[in-house]
Amino acid sequence: MTTPSRDLWAHLCQHTPARIALGRTGVSLPTREVLDFALAHAQARDAIHLPLDTEALCADLQRQGWPSPLLLHSQARDRHEYLLRPDLGRRLDDESVARLGPPDATSPDLVLVLGDGLSALGIQQHGAALLGAIRRALDPAVRLGPLVVVRQARVAVADEVGERLGAAAVAMVVGERPGLSSPDSVGIYLTHAPRVGCSDAQRNCISNVRPAGQDLDTAARRLAWLFGESRRLGLTGVGLKDHSGLPLTGLPTPAGSAPGLN
Repeated sequence: MTTPSRDLWAHLCQHTPARIALGRTGVSLPTREVLDFALAHAQARDAIHLPLDTEALCADLQRQGWPSPLLLHSQARDRHEYLLRPDLGRRLDDESVARLGPPDATSPDLVLVLGDGLSALGIQQHGAALLGAIRRALDPAVRLGPLVVVRQARVAVADEVGERLGAAAVAMVVGERPGLSSPDSVGIYLTHAPRVGCSDAQRNCISNVRPAGQDLDTAARRLAWLFGESRRLGLTGVGLKDHSGLPLTGLPTPAGSAPGLN
């Protein structure tokens, strides 16, 4: 019987969840590593297909003192269509457009949007707590628009929400593409002057937001800093650099978990 060989990199495992120092049995991986990979792959797939439980999410939000959010839906009718047609996830369906109604005459400074994205699990587990951290981090003088939850959502659907609500800026809190060690990652996308047709170059992204990545409070403070600078400069995106000085706390973004969901 061949015994697993000792990997001299094994001590580095305490610093990262990345798959390093896996060892080997003969010319193959140890059985435990093959099984761990299969489990992580299944968790990533489940995170993509898991439906967002909006009833439980709304209950979590209301326990934090938020009013009942506006529940909207993209033009992607179901998960299958959402995955095959990213363009449909970027626009609201007709019923949601009607529910939003005409632009708000008060023109809110910022609208917060929650979207399931490619990991409803991340929003389910961290969405309410992250919104609470954002509310604490923002200047109390900031006028928030109605809270919005969008199902089958891509990042750009928030542009239409913000435009129809007459918002000066929109922050999309969305489930990120799962990695093999991060099925619950959340991203925050800030866009100044949101409107249909905005490009990714016009957004600032805060990625890998989760307890094992960039912690919620740090991400919220980073968003508050970026929002303050966006108001001062009148822009977001490539022209707005993060000079907040806040640390990228926690673990590095694992392979497979990447910003750029749109």
